[in-house]
Amino acid sequence: MKLNKILFAAALASVIGGSMTSCSESFLDEDLKTQYSTDRFKTQEGLDELVTGAYQKLKFKFNYIWAIECHNMGVDEFTDANNTMPAWNHYSQDLNSSENGANQPMWDNYYGLVEPANIIISNMPQYYNQSSATYNTRLGEGYFLRAYAYFELVKQFGGVPLKLTPSTSAETYFTRNSEEEIYAQIIADLEEAYRLLPQKGEATGRITKYAAAHFLAKAHLFRASELYSGWNSSYVSTDLDAVIKYGQEVVAAHPLCTNYVELWDYNEPNGANEKVSEVILAAQFSNDEATWGRYGNQMHLYYPSVYQDMAGTKRDISGGREFSYVSATEYTMQVFDRVNDSRFWKSFITCYGANDTNGAPTWTKEDIASGYAPAGAKEGDKRFVAGELGLKYIVNNPGDTRYESYVNDPTQNVLKNGVICNTHTYVRYFKSQAHSWNVSSYTGNYYGIIPHKRSVALSKFRDGYRNSIASQFGTRDAIIARSADDVLMIAEAYIRKGESNYSNAIEWINKLRERAGYAAGEDRSKNVDGGQSYKNNSYCSGKGGGYSADGAIYSDANTYYESNNMEGQETTASTKNAMILSSVEDVYNSSADAPIYTELGCSSNADKMMCFLLNERTRELCGELLRWEDLARTKTLDTRWHKFNDGVSRGIGEFNSSKHYYRPIPQSFLDGITNASGSALSKEEKDALQNPGY
Repeated sequence: MKLNKILFAAALASVIGGSMTSCSESFLDEDLKTQYSTDRFKTQEGLDELVTGAYQKLKFKFNYIWAIECHNMGVDEFTDANNTMPAWNHYSQDLNSSENGANQPMWDNYYGLVEPANIIISNMPQYYNQSSATYNTRLGEGYFLRAYAYFELVKQFGGVPLKLTPSTSAETYFTRNSEEEIYAQIIADLEEAYRLLPQKGEATGRITKYAAAHFLAKAHLFRASELYSGWNSSYVSTDLDAVIKYGQEVVAAHPLCTNYVELWDYNEPNGANEKVSEVILAAQFSNDEATWGRYGNQMHLYYPSVYQDMAGTKRDISGGREFSYVSATEYTMQVFDRVNDSRFWKSFITCYGANDTNGAPTWTKEDIASGYAPAGAKEGDKRFVAGELGLKYIVNNPGDTRYESYVNDPTQNVLKNGVICNTHTYVRYFKSQAHSWNVSSYTGNYYGIIPHKRSVALSKFRDGYRNSIASQFGTRDAIIARSADDVLMIAEAYIRKGESNYSNAIEWINKLRERAGYAAGEDRSKNVDGGQSYKNNSYCSGKGGGYSADGAIYSDANTYYESNNMEGQETTASTKNAMILSSVEDVYNSSADAPIYTELGCSSNADKMMCFLLNERTRELCGELLRWEDLARTKTLDTRWHKFNDGVSRGIGEFNSSKHYYRPIPQSFLDGITNASGSALSKEEKDALQNPGY
């Protein structure tokens, strides 16, 4: 690979150049303003600075559109939304080695982390005081960062060139190591990190022993998965034991939050929400503009549904800037028990406030003459005003007879029990519509609209603390690892061990399901997400600020009762018992999962258990940039894309199982390296290094 002087210089510039501060309470406050030569890394102070700077690479996953392209497009949970993404959602011919999307940045960034990690690992024993209290920690951080980089690379590209020493001059001859070799190195590095790192970080955001344990569990689980069945048979048994060992340590050290919403209850940068016990490692962001660099945290841009083009709902800081790249699929709506499982309502937005009285819609003469307008409606009256609800999504089931389109304005207005809804209303299923997995089949009044600009939007990354309505720079820390993932990895390991271990798997899954149930006294109609942080944001004060003086797009309501056809049946009873699995029979006969088993052809108990596990990963981890790699490693991506992603019916591309479980190696890399004799690679030599099919 061409980790030559150009890439080497770029890697070092990215970790030691400029101000690299972040969270005001974290170790990244250090002000690194001077460009240094590599001789600086032959000093203890310079190595400390290099380690601190290398942490910036942990932000990469959340910086730009590659977060969605590589990790949450072309899957079962999400299809593309208001922006069609042929390469990544549809696996079109645009996904190739020269494509200008995520491939090249992914490759460059993680090899850009390998280089400083190699310097740290190489130079620490020579130039750092080994009796220093921070020696083991800095060396452990180096091992962790190298393992993390190679893990991200192998998950996307398969076997890659393994480089374990720092560059001292231009290097152009590289071959690809096998996946088996890459995983062996990742696990070895993580074991060193696990041995060296402290149990508690010396400052907010520092890597700990338990971060190493989390990724050890994950690396062992990946190596034991179906994608590597051609070579992993000798590792599977010990790998599964390691998943359980390390995962249990992580969960003990990082207890689950009591309430799922605590993970997403963002009020302000560096607040309590960013210090919850469940988070093992997070990339550090803040509202300090000096730390943002070119991108900042941009995850808040990609999941929102478009609302700014509707009368009475102007874009504001609290509602978010709707780049609208991904839209939740029918699978994602179906997989939740939306009566008992609070995770759906704590993960998705179904209500939007109104913030523009002047622009709000009015009752028309036709509305009143039709007899469908509400009693007392007068021509010209506003249907709603700022401060009230302006937009809602109804996540109902097929067979619901309450809703149908209003014949005089079918694209905009909905009848509920024969009366026009005063708000903009989008419905999953209209009266007499049958269930359809393919959202391109016309259901309700938002699924069938292409592009999918209207959808039930994920709320987990919403950020009301940005400094302007148009700002792309998010302020929230970004979770890299949380212990709920370890719970699910442990459960999966037990499932993979066979039927005699299913009860152990259920015991672990129940830790999340019990947490997911509503607590006694809990208000099921309440919405909480990071949009609420506008209330503490100085940029949102007064008229003309980040929101209208008389209203905000953020709403603390949801449509729980209306969507579930439970209006008039409001309750504060606990649903925790209803969520708990009492035996494997509850898995096999789950009402939420049974239709998915049928659609995917899951006939055996083993098939159903693994399907349930993957469904539970959606329920717990939906949208958290894990889905593509989970479906790829289990080789379920092919079937689930074809069954649940509407890309299958739009004629833009087609998933090819012999090709698309890996990404193409960037052409710039193949063009820049040489063979052993120092000559540029021939076409045949490039083809031999490229992944099949590209």
